Amino acid sequence: MMLYPAMNELLEQVPSRYQLVNVVAARARKIAAKAEREDLMLEDKPVSIAIREIAEGHWKDPEEAAGMEEGFPEEEHLIQGEAGIE
Repeated sequence: MMLYPAMNELLEQVPSRYQLVNVVAARARKIAAKAEREDLMLEDKPVSIAIREIAEGHWKDPEEAAGMEEGFPEEEHLIQGEAGIE
């Protein structure tokens, strides 16, 4: 069974597997909290959304990225797009 995105693709964005787990977990919690707070129905699970965001290159190392919270852009447009809200 092939998983998408592949682990090597994710590791091109995040330097280590351990950091990847932490980044995905933190982002998934944030996505879930926002969806619950704003009563949004997500089409995918928060972890799947977080992994896809990382694979698409939306995560940047916080040490290198100024003006970003937890390495992701402060805009929540990705979550809104997943919920079908524009």
